[in-house]
Amino acid sequence: MEFGGSAVNSSHRDDTPVLITEAQPSYDDQQAVRRRRYAIMMASRIPCLVVAVVVFQLWQLWWLALIILAISIPLPWMAVLIANDRPAKKREKVHWFRRSHRALESSSHQVIEGA
Repeated sequence: MEFGGSAVNSSHRDDTPVLITEAQPSYDDQQAVRRRRYAIMMASRIPCLVVAVVVFQLWQLWWLALIILAISIPLPWMAVLIANDRPAKKREKVHWFRRSHRALESSSHQVIEGA
C-alpha cells in the first residue's frame, strides 16, 4: 500500500444470506404452491387410468391394471386434502445474524501513526 500499511487479513467470510425474521412465506405464495400440487395430482389421475386400460388391453395383466387403477382412485381425495392444508412450519438450519464483540477485539490490527 502506498502509505506503508498492510491490508487486514480477515477470517473466512460466510457469504450465505442472513435471516433476520421468522416470517413465513406469504399467503399468496403458499396458495400458489398448493394450487400447483393440486393440479399435478389431478392431472396425474388421467394418465393412470389410460395406462391401466393400455396394460389390460395389450398384455392382459388384469392384476397390474387393478393396481394402477387403485392408485388413481384416492388421488382426487388426497389432492383436495393437500390443497386445503397449510404447510407445516419448516425446521431448517438458518444462518442467523449473531453479533460478536470479541471477533473485532481478538484480531490484531496494524495502527498507522500520522506524521
